[in-house]
Parts: sequence; C-alpha cells; structure tokens
Amino acid sequence: MSAMIYDVAVVGCGPVGAMAANLLGQADLSVLVLEQERAPHPLPRAVHIDHEMMRIFQGAGLAERLLPLMRETQGHLHIGADGGVIRYMGTAGHAKRFGWANDYFFYQPELETELRDALARFPKVELRLGARLEDLTQDAEVATLTLGDGTTARARYVIACDGARSAVRKSLGVKLDDLDFEEPWLVIDAEVDGPIVFPAFAGVPQGADLQQLSVMLCDPRRPATIVPGRGNHRRWEFMLLPGEDDTAMMEPASVEALIAPWVAGSSYRLVRAATYRFHGLVAERWQVGRVFLAGDAAHQTPPFFGQGMCHGLRDVSNLAWKLALVLDQRAEPPLLDTYQPERDPHVRGVIGAAVGAGRYICQLDPALAAQRDAQLREVMAAAKPGATAADLIPRYQAGVVRPEAGERFIHPRVQGKDSAPRLLDDLTGGGFVLLSLEAAPLDDLSPAQTAAWKALGARAFSLAGDLVDTDGAITAWLVAKSARAVLLRPDAYVYGLVDATTDLPTLIDHLAADIRLRAAEDILCTA
Repeated sequence: MSAMIYDVAVVGCGPVGAMAANLLGQADLSVLVLEQERAPHPLPRAVHIDHEMMRIFQGAGLAERLLPLMRETQGHLHIGADGGVIRYMGTAGHAKRFGWANDYFFYQPELETELRDALARFPKVELRLGARLEDLTQDAEVATLTLGDGTTARARYVIACDGARSAVRKSLGVKLDDLDFEEPWLVIDAEVDGPIVFPAFAGVPQGADLQQLSVMLCDPRRPATIVPGRGNHRRWEFMLLPGEDDTAMMEPASVEALIAPWVAGSSYRLVRAATYRFHGLVAERWQVGRVFLAGDAAHQTPPFFGQGMCHGLRDVSNLAWKLALVLDQRAEPPLLDTYQPERDPHVRGVIGAAVGAGRYICQLDPALAAQRDAQLREVMAAAKPGATAADLIPRYQAGVVRPEAGERFIHPRVQGKDSAPRLLDDLTGGGFVLLSLEAAPLDDLSPAQTAAWKALGARAFSLAGDLVDTDGAITAWLVAKSARAVLLRPDAYVYGLVDATTDLPTLIDHLAADIRLRAAEDILCTA
C-alpha cells in the first residue's frame, strides 16, 4: 500500500469527473483520478451546456480553451401538433445577463479530451487510465480504493463520477428514487454537409433561426427533437411508438427513413444510432461517510432541457470549494453535509420540469395534444419575453445560504480602476466576493470578523470606487432587491444580502457559522 494519502480520489473521468479534478487541482489539492477506459468514449452522448457551465469553465481557467469547441445557439423551440410554436425559451435579441450565451452545443469526445489534457497543468493531480476500481472501504480517517491490478490507494475523500450504472453507488447500497418517467427513444447522430430542412412552422419568433435552435416536435404521430451540434454535427431524437422494436429501429434503413426529410439535398455520414430509456432518477443518499456521488451516479434526467451534464458540473462545482476549505483545515467537516441539502432539491426541481415537459411532449393522443397546444400557447402569451431553459434552475434554499438568497448572480462586464471592461469573475478573481454600493463597506468589522473574512480569502469591491458597473447591471440588481451589498459564494451563488452595510458584520458572523469556520487562531496555527 502506498504511504501517500491523496486529498481526493475521483472515480471516473468523463466530463464531470475531469471537471472535478480540474477544480480540485486549481485549489492545490492532491488528487487521484481513476478511469477504467484508456481513451474518452468515442461517441457523442451529452451535447448541451448553458451559461453557468461556461462560467464554471471560466473560473477554472478553461473558457478560452473550450470555447472553440462550442456552438453558440439560441435556445429551445417547441412545435405543437398543428405545426405551430407552443413554447419558446430563447435568447435571440436579448442581453446576456450571465456574461455567456445561454446555450452551447458541443461534441463530447472533444470536450472530454480537452478536460483530461488540462489536468497536466496541475502537478498534484494524477490521472490513471485503465484503472478499474474493485473495492472501496472507509474508516474515520481515509477511504481505501482497491484496483483491478491488486494495488491500493488511499484518499481522505472520494467523489464517484462513474456514471448511471455507478459501481460505487451500488457498493454503498444507495438506492435510486424513481420519479416515474421512462420513455424509449432512438438517438441518431450524423455529420451533415448542409442545413436541416424545416417545414414552415407558424409563429416562429422574429429573429429566431431554426438552424440555431433545439427544435422539439410535439407531434402525436411521433414526438422528435432536432439538435444543432457543433460544426456539422446534428442530432435527432425520435420517440419509439408502442410495439416498435429497439433493434429494428436501429437498423440503417429505419434510421435513414426517419432523418431523410430533414437532410434532403445534403450528403451525410451516420455517426451512431442507439436507443435509450429516458429516466427521472435521484439517489436517496448523495454522501456516505467520505464518499460523495456526483453526476449521473447521483441523478438522471430526461434530456428535454439539456441539463443532464449541467447538473453534474454544478455538483462538482458545489463540492470543490467546500472540500478545499475542509482539507485546508479552515472549515470543519460538517460543511460537507450541506452538499445534498443544496443539490438534491435543485436537481429535483429541474428534473421535475423536464419530466413535466416530457409528459406533454410524449402525448400520443391527438385530441389531448390539441388541448395541450392551446394551454401552452396561453402560457407563452403571458410569459415574460426572453425566458430561457436556464430560468428553470431554482435557487438554493438550504445549506450555506441565508433566507431569500441562493440564486445565481448575474455576470456582467465591469471595469477596474486601470483596466478595460471584463466579465465580473475575471476582475474579482472569484471566491467569496462582496459587492457593495458603499465605499469601505468593511469598516465596521470587529477584529474577529476581520480574521474570519481573511481566513476565507474573501474580497470586497465597492461600486463607489473599486470597480465601475459598466452597464449598471449590478446596481440595478441590488436596487431591485432593496439591498446595498451582496455576498457571493465561490460558485457564484448569492450567500446573502444586506439593506445597509452596517448589517455586514452580522452577515459575516452568519457566514462563519454556516461555513463551520474554525477559530481564527486555530487556522493560523494550522497554517
């Protein structure tokens, strides 16, 4: 057995596991990544991320590296049984409140390769390919991982990112809560040398480009989706109808017949055709001792809003900063107990929305489909313009968050004293960040509160001197909340707000308690 004890072992190096390792490596933790396959999976699976994922990549120093792999698009369009629009969640013509475009499509093998290659930046991150986990045990101090070659490794914590069939989850005896949604679909990926041929749908919003939208056909004859992948990659998803055989539907003749109307006049190359059961499942426990489940190991969502991989990246973004505080002995281990209380309701909220959409999308009764179309058009007519699928993401309501806070903070461009406008996180550097309308907002802190602030590595920025709110977005956000200052967590979610900066000392006391911050003298002694 190796004498070394890693800070964290990550089991599985798909996009979620690789991102976990990048975030932990950036925090200067020692990380062992175990992946049983020697190369990324060669076929596309996940295809979509949203602005929050690009913000996570940005914080990890990966945005410029990954952006060339992305295709920026305009959102999601649902077409009813009569060929008219019944729901639009798109961004055409609207400002980017979160800095990045709301929707990006990518090719997963390329993304996985880049995320793995990026680990070479960190000398304390070790990637072992072809390493199969055989056994996992833990005690009060460490987890011990036994590999297929008979070797063992030890780590203080483990993040299981080993997919929907997670061997770690099964070994821990964690059951899945079935949210009662299972529908069979055929997924087809192809490289197409021309545009997709769309019918003349009625009611397409002005400025919306069908070639740049994920188009969901809520057609009772056969529900389907057409997705704009990166480059010339396109994806179709077709619901299997009652009585249809999976194997027969994956035959080349069946596949080509389904996509033929959409590629008329263009040559194409089929990449794959596979059938899936779209599920809504959530693990009953996300943490067992020193082991955490993340990504598909913890939850599986129907793909109707493209949030499957996004959930997993939020998981590891949530865990990484908490693990860093605990392993650096600045926070007590109970901080980690906030992982499931934060993430589980978050995931269930989005899966619930996806399952709800799946139920109306998969409606095969023409009369009920017509009723659905009428109801959704009424909702769409009353909706605020610019609504997107990302608006389905709820705020955190438990854990490291104060009441009435917990939402994702906007990500506008701001300007420092001697710099050009930049995205907010680039200027602040991330971490715990206070944004205040007042100058010198921390003047009223006690010595103990100042020590806690420094122990967290937090920084304060005043809109009255430290930075220029270039387009007024932060000021408008604070005014709308009747707040004078906002305190952000390292994952860019709002920890809390105050309506007067004299209330900041109390907010920082709450933060120290919620973080389970160790006493300042203990932190200094450990350092």
